[in-house]
Amino acid sequence: MRLELSHIRLPETEVAKVFAPAELPGEGDEYRVLTPVDLRLTVHKDHDRFRLVGSVKAELGLDCSRCLEPFVLPVDRNFDLRFLPATAVDAEKDEDAESEVEDDDVSITYYRDEQIDLIELLREQFYLALPMKPLCSPGCQGICPQCGTNRNLASCDCSPQVEDPRMAGLKTLITKRKHDDA
Repeated sequence: MRLELSHIRLPETEVAKVFAPAELPGEGDEYRVLTPVDLRLTVHKDHDRFRLVGSVKAELGLDCSRCLEPFVLPVDRNFDLRFLPATAVDAEKDEDAESEVEDDDVSITYYRDEQIDLIELLREQFYLALPMKPLCSPGCQGICPQCGTNRNLASCDCSPQVEDPRMAGLKTLITKRKHDDA
């Protein structure tokens, strides 16, 4: 789904769209879109520069990084993005020159062919909403490394044996010394 910028004539235009989960390609993504995505935004036009201010609401399906069980992450994000024509970046910067990234530069995106890809905007907002380590609950106990039991559902009788493989060489010296002393 693309937002046609050539159709926007007023300085401010309201846009509201609801995307079905099937409309959003999710192959290879870390999440699954579970509910319809509600996108509401205001397009501010200033000649060939556009500012999109709005919000996105949806529910994403993730896998817990400790117990590997699926869980639902509600997303309610606000965004404020500026779009410049792709020709502006070519005129402003030389490809070989290095430049420092300013604070305002992170909210600037470039568009081509008088279109903004709303699907890509949604994917970006979803990735920004994802936690670094997705957990089904803060107290998730994960799975047992020995038997694979989900410790949130059942307990296991495994004893934790944590051995550092870097100490294996020293361990052989200790056992060798015990045999020499005997």
